[in-house]
Amino acid sequence: MPTELQVEERVFGGEHHSGRTARPLLPAMKRGMLGRCPHCGEGKLFRAFVKTVDKCGHCGEELHHHRADDLPAYLVVVIVGHIVLGAFMGVEATSTLSTWQHIAIWVPLTIILAVVLLQPVKGAVIGLQWAFYMHGFGGEEDLIESHPEA
Repeated sequence: MPTELQVEERVFGGEHHSGRTARPLLPAMKRGMLGRCPHCGEGKLFRAFVKTVDKCGHCGEELHHHRADDLPAYLVVVIVGHIVLGAFMGVEATSTLSTWQHIAIWVPLTIILAVVLLQPVKGAVIGLQWAFYMHGFGGEEDLIESHPEA
């Protein structure tokens, strides 16, 4: 029987593991959701619908190396799915709409919600990455990990 197992606490982000100053998470995500630089909150985050600027025009923070990838789209699917499915079930339980009426309501609502939420969710993900020094926001290059040899 083992005597004691030592478990190392893993903490991600700021000062605990790297000596860097912790960045505020919620303000950074809020700034990103509003389409502003997660660092200063003044400069624009997007130059097109979901295309980010290379660097902030106000404070000069480099933003080109973010790696939001598909996470914003996955989060939007989950959010929209919960809203639309809950609303659909509520309407279905309290009314007698035909199939065509349901299609006329829920398909456009689903598309509109997905388009409206995509940019704010992507901005929040970029704010999260900035706050936790992820993917180049900490000043070091992002290295691609190789698979170990068998």
